[in-house]
Amino acid sequence: MRTADVKTDITGKVWKIEAAPGDQLTEDQPIVILESMKMEIPVTAPVDCRVVEILVAEGDAVTEGDIIARIVAV
Repeated sequence: MRTADVKTDITGKVWKIEAAPGDQLTEDQPIVILESMKMEIPVTAPVDCRVVEILVAEGDAVTEGDIIARIVAV
């Protein structure tokens, strides 16, 4: 199985981690929620998948294009 990287679309701060390694997610289910300019923006699963690794922690600053998680499509 090949892993895929999930990247951020915006610059912000990791407000809440919604998924953990081993979790099965459906397409559009949130992986993490970012806070940017007082707005909460979810980063969601692009496809039905299993989370392999979360690469950020709550409170981490991220910039556009940062890899936040690795997944495997199911």
